[in-house]
Amino acid sequence: MTATTDGSTGAVGPRAPSGNGTTETTVPPGGDPIRVAAERATARSVEHLLGRQDAQGWWKGDLATNVAMDAEDLLLRQFLGVQDARTTHDAGLFIRGEQRADGTWATFHGGPGDLSATVEAYVALRLAGDRPDDPHMARASQWVREHGGIARSRVFTRIWLALFGWWKWDDLPELPPELVFLPKWFPLNIYDFGCWARQTIVPLTIVSAKRPVRPAPFALDELAGPPQAGGRAARQAPLASWDGVFQRLDRALHVYHRLAPRRLRTSAMNAAARWIIERQENDGCWGGIQPPAVYSVIALHLLGYDLDHPVMRAGLESLDRFAVRRADGARMIEACQSPVWDTCLATIALADAGLSPDHPALVKAADWMLGEQIARPGDWEVRRPGLTPGGWAFEFHNDNYPDIDDTAEVILALRRVAHPDRRRMDAAIERGVRWNLGMQSRNGAWGAFDADNTSPFPNRLPFCDFGEVIDPPSADVTAHVVEMLAYEGKAHHPDTRRGIEWLLAEQETFGGWFGRWGVNYVYGTGSVVPALTAAGLPTSHPAIRRAVSWLASVQNEDGGWGEDLRSYRDEAWVGHGATTASQTAWALLALLAAGERESKAVERGVAWLAETQREDGSWDEPYFTGTGFPWDFSINYHLYRQVFPLTALGRYVHGEPKALTALAGTRKGS
Repeated sequence: MTATTDGSTGAVGPRAPSGNGTTETTVPPGGDPIRVAAERATARSVEHLLGRQDAQGWWKGDLATNVAMDAEDLLLRQFLGVQDARTTHDAGLFIRGEQRADGTWATFHGGPGDLSATVEAYVALRLAGDRPDDPHMARASQWVREHGGIARSRVFTRIWLALFGWWKWDDLPELPPELVFLPKWFPLNIYDFGCWARQTIVPLTIVSAKRPVRPAPFALDELAGPPQAGGRAARQAPLASWDGVFQRLDRALHVYHRLAPRRLRTSAMNAAARWIIERQENDGCWGGIQPPAVYSVIALHLLGYDLDHPVMRAGLESLDRFAVRRADGARMIEACQSPVWDTCLATIALADAGLSPDHPALVKAADWMLGEQIARPGDWEVRRPGLTPGGWAFEFHNDNYPDIDDTAEVILALRRVAHPDRRRMDAAIERGVRWNLGMQSRNGAWGAFDADNTSPFPNRLPFCDFGEVIDPPSADVTAHVVEMLAYEGKAHHPDTRRGIEWLLAEQETFGGWFGRWGVNYVYGTGSVVPALTAAGLPTSHPAIRRAVSWLASVQNEDGGWGEDLRSYRDEAWVGHGATTASQTAWALLALLAAGERESKAVERGVAWLAETQREDGSWDEPYFTGTGFPWDFSINYHLYRQVFPLTALGRYVHGEPKALTALAGTRKGS
């Protein structure tokens, strides 16, 4: 529900529900066939999504990434000596099933073979009992050798190999634990890193200092590439360049590793351990994501924490909760879990598709989301001291790192629900809005987890050769916050206007916006256009018209939209790729917000969604349309293919959530 200025209530996006609370699909004879198809598809999708809700009120789809997660899980178990036959067999079944015909493993569906993923998957299958001369293994090792061998793999892969003596610690970049002593204003202090990197790097400083080597269960000579210098002995960049400066800094740190005062080093490792333990969540994990949990367990074990210690026991138990067992028995590891994100998106989709605001499923979802609001400070407070907590995180348990994106979308979802405890909901939303406003960066935009996390130095470290390690503002997150603020009556608030100005300045010359957390320009554009129109920009605005023209120009022949992850590296892929349900929906959300409901582009997109829907109301989508790090770490959110098409179809059938839009700019604080 939303509050009007006179204190009464109005349901967001009122719909005329059928007797069972779902969208009515009966239309007069001779009606528009595309509308008829859209209504039927909407009704089927509503029923499908309702059937997937947990009894507690949340939704969660699988979060698929790549086999490195599964390989590293087996390597961790080998390192700790806690492997078991069933886990090893089931993980091997999954990893084997993801191998491509050329012997490689990719990091996303349809993508090229990835050297590091292939090395890690190969080693994991050796742990699972596969022989080097098995045909599938021989193909993999040959490909690895042809592409430079282990020496060309990423730093994290070589760290895992160093744990068993398959790579030399001296040939890895140095990461001293004394990093934790750097003051918060000093370059390269731990808070200069994005929260996901920070949680991983702190435990890895202990691992780097300890340099453990467990007995290798087998040799890996078959993965050696051509004779070459690896690691630190590789070609040096000119001293006058930043790369040259950081390479030489790494050389100096290797010298320091041998000379570090023992008492200082011990004190630093103990301080890092305290930092780690203080951030362990109630369920035993760290930050709700798998990699920090893995490295934290290793680090604490190296410092003498027994596997039966409560911290270690909880950490190991949390790792099992990242496992998804499939019908064929295969065991897949999720990098993290997305219940808050999935639940708020599902709530928005169902409400916009015509579900009554007081439908029990929506009320139950709102109840669960209200219970997930975070009331304690976290690492974000380093840059925003004194700001009152009030955000939401992405996962089940992650009180240290609420994120700005989830908070904005949860508020948009809650405003669509006629919750019986109006006072409780209004208070929660007020806290969330205040926290989001307080997390605005100096440039007027919003990052995902921290404010002003924009240092240029962390990404230049030789250690950081894989993905983003900082959290600068992005167009998609900023758009979601602007949209939420507009619907909260703050379209003309100075902070909202600064966000709008930043978004307009970030538009690409061709008309799209970069997508940081979704692939790619289709996602960014699908996020920004609805935000700008919600904030009051007319659909005739030049930025909106450029976006519309670009989306129309990249529509696929089948009527849908798709964008390959290679668009992050190759301009030829921008806006191009196999059609997917989620990306088609993102394009439609932008076009519908831009007033293009009657356009041929929208009709063709809606028709594609209706025609490709499965009988059970769902859609297939093997392609990865989410990102952790653009290009380097890709995500297939299994619920994206359900919630976004339903949102787009619902808005096509019922229009934009007009009751919500009508209140924008009239609520208190506008």
